[in-house]
Amino acid sequence: MTWFVYIILCNDDTFYTGITNDVWRRFEQHASGRGAKYFYGRQPRRLVYLEAGHDRSSASQRELRLKKLSRREKVLLIESDCNRIDDFLTESAALRPAEDHA
Repeated sequence: MTWFVYIILCNDDTFYTGITNDVWRRFEQHASGRGAKYFYGRQPRRLVYLEAGHDRSSASQRELRLKKLSRREKVLLIESDCNRIDDFLTESAALRPAEDHA
């Protein structure tokens, strides 16, 4: 099973870093208030960074390393990796369940 390390930009311009094996499910959990306590009082704005290809252990280790970065270092990381996140969003859009607009 592939694990992902992700960074979400929040509505208060802070970054949240986490791991998951299902990026969209986890984002939706955060958005609905069923995710991490960090999202009590704030909302995820968008996914800004994603690393794939981890197992549970390496994802956890990478998450800890990213959480220790300064905001400036995180911004540089996100900016240097923008093509990967855009590719993921494009490729995975077809895999996401269609939203019910009823």
